[in-house]
Amino acid sequence: MIIKINAQETLEGDGVVVNRLFPISGRMNFDPFVLWDHFNIATGQGFPDHPHRGFEAVTYMLEGGMRHQDNLGNNSFVSTGGAQVFCAGKGIVHSEMPAEKEHSAGIQLWVNLPKRLKNIDPSYQEVLAKDLVVTNFQGGSYRTIINAESKITLHTTINYQHFNLLKDHHYQVSIDQGLQAILYVLSGSLLLDEHTIEAAQALLIDAEKQQDLLIKATTDSEFMFCSGLPHKEPIYQHGPYVD
Repeated sequence: MIIKINAQETLEGDGVVVNRLFPISGRMNFDPFVLWDHFNIATGQGFPDHPHRGFEAVTYMLEGGMRHQDNLGNNSFVSTGGAQVFCAGKGIVHSEMPAEKEHSAGIQLWVNLPKRLKNIDPSYQEVLAKDLVVTNFQGGSYRTIINAESKITLHTTINYQHFNLLKDHHYQVSIDQGLQAILYVLSGSLLLDEHTIEAAQALLIDAEKQQDLLIKATTDSEFMFCSGLPHKEPIYQHGPYVD
């Protein structure tokens, strides 16, 4: 099953405008994913101290940089092409503030923790752009943010890539049976089966069986692709908490 959706413009943190796939009214999550935000942050905006619980978050930087500080004592800065990851577990307080003199943009993805791990200790990890593998293919490239061999480790099995694809080229992705996947367009225009998707649009893909999907670029395009194994447990979301 493939569903086309539009991101919804939402105001978050201290004046930050995000394009949000979920949670929004009528679409709270896409198991195991519980939030997808494409954020653009101007100077003076950001995400001051705030709490979280019950999930893991991956912040991938598309442009500029972001400083993470938390109550565990972590204080780090990641720039374009790098990622910051925290496991909120039983509770964490943190802030994410952009580079002081430049525009910053990225994707924040929240991945639910299974019920048995909701009360684990919180933790933090970061990966710089130089440590994320870039794979080139005819007509494009992709950077692997998370997979079985990546430096980032999560408690949920996911695969997560950032693609660039030139006009009139294509790339085939395989989705194993039982996984759920998100294809989100950052810029350009893509064609997948009968679906045309453009910037701030996405396809939600429920792989009831093994699927090999051919993604075609009708203009030079940039997009994110992420797949994960659902926990198939009740999800209780309320603000910054996922219980």
